[in-house]
Amino acid sequence: MIDSLKVGRKITESKYLNQENSFRYRNILRIAFYKYEKMKYWLDQNEIYEEIKKLEDFENYTIENLKQDLDMLVEFKNFTAVQDTKKTRTIEEFKNRKFKYQITPITIELERTLIKLENIQEGTRGSLDLSLIERFNATLKKIYNIKNINEKEIFSWWNQLNRDFKYLNESYQDYISKFYSPKTEELLKTTEFLAYKEGFIKYLKEFITGIQNHVGQIAETLQSKEIDEETIEFIIESIVRYEKINIAIDKNYDEIEAYDIHKGRFESIVSWFLGERGETSMAEQLLETTNEIIRKITRYALQIIEARELGASRKNEYKKVIDLFFKCDDIEEAHKLSSLVFGAISSRHITTLSEKTTELACSIYDEEPEFVNIQPSNRQGREKTASKITVKDRSKERQEKAIELINRREKEKEIMIRKIVDNKLIFKNIVDINPNERRVYLTWLSKAMNSKTEWTKNEYGMEYKLKDRNPSEKINLRCNDGDFLMPAYELIFKEKN
Repeated sequence: MIDSLKVGRKITESKYLNQENSFRYRNILRIAFYKYEKMKYWLDQNEIYEEIKKLEDFENYTIENLKQDLDMLVEFKNFTAVQDTKKTRTIEEFKNRKFKYQITPITIELERTLIKLENIQEGTRGSLDLSLIERFNATLKKIYNIKNINEKEIFSWWNQLNRDFKYLNESYQDYISKFYSPKTEELLKTTEFLAYKEGFIKYLKEFITGIQNHVGQIAETLQSKEIDEETIEFIIESIVRYEKINIAIDKNYDEIEAYDIHKGRFESIVSWFLGERGETSMAEQLLETTNEIIRKITRYALQIIEARELGASRKNEYKKVIDLFFKCDDIEEAHKLSSLVFGAISSRHITTLSEKTTELACSIYDEEPEFVNIQPSNRQGREKTASKITVKDRSKERQEKAIELINRREKEKEIMIRKIVDNKLIFKNIVDINPNERRVYLTWLSKAMNSKTEWTKNEYGMEYKLKDRNPSEKINLRCNDGDFLMPAYELIFKEKN
């Protein structure tokens, strides 16, 4: 069953991945994760600082920077912080007690996932290894003797079966998807691939033969009378009971949810090999896709061979033409041969202005010459024409408009910067602004949030920055046309020298 409350909960621990200082946060947490892997669960500030100073790009990183970053990571629930419990004699010693930090369980899982993502390599994913389905078949056949073994052995067998199935499915699917990538498509079209074609097709055909045999045996096992609903319930109940007594640390272990999960896994295995509701099974789809790959390889190979043969036949033709040119007695004879082989090097289309309806039998040499007046294409050669348009002097009008525009801009600037008090634009303190003012302020805010540098400039040349990108407080920005709900942002403006 899906718990909508759990699924809908915001994962605060993932915030560190999308912050301005994400680079620093991730390195700190990766250090803590590697220490955790070495069973070093609690770290103090100095230990983390020593490790992070060894990394590239942290030469100017200070202990104060680290303290700020650790405070943020505690706020994001990536670290659990506990103060040193040694006895203190003065108030100053009490205030300066150092914290110890422990990476939280959710952050550990996030880091594990990130490491897996970082190590995924497109070129090495998946294979059509026949041993994967052979091992799965051998593990599944132990189900016939399942009622004669204890719960611990059933639990171990079930985990092995799930691991084999997961690896089998992922490996085959990744291999097939890799074959349909643009990179592989280009490789199949190269002449270099012809050398591997026969061996590769043989490998695919052997895989098809092997998987057909094993899929048949697996289907027979899953459909046998011994593997009925009662047997499946016995297996899953044994697994749930063993998990609850020996594995689960949480007192709130949900037996119904665990039962549904394990039963769903078994149903997925059955569906993969037998299909469901009359649909084609994944095993059959895998066979069909593999056959399609063989057809595609063969088709590309034929195209390459045909292109080669076409090129070879043209090559012989070119050799024959070269031989004919070589046997020419002089350049004139070569020119004549060239006109026959290649045609006219340059041609002209000659036409006349008047159409002839009579004298159709006349030769072109009997035609009277036509005279055409040609105008130069450049400007200097064209005839000058008197302009009928009188240009009015509008310089005074443009100057007046420019002055008017400057005055209007100055008034707008005075209105806009009126809300900046002590070099700060605090949105919480802004009241009764019109839509145009709101648009300008939100444009400034947007530029600051999207800026790659700390400081940015507005249209008036004023430099400013955003104080906090993720304020927790929400405010209502009061405008003439209604209230605007937004976080309580603040813009800090740089003082002019």
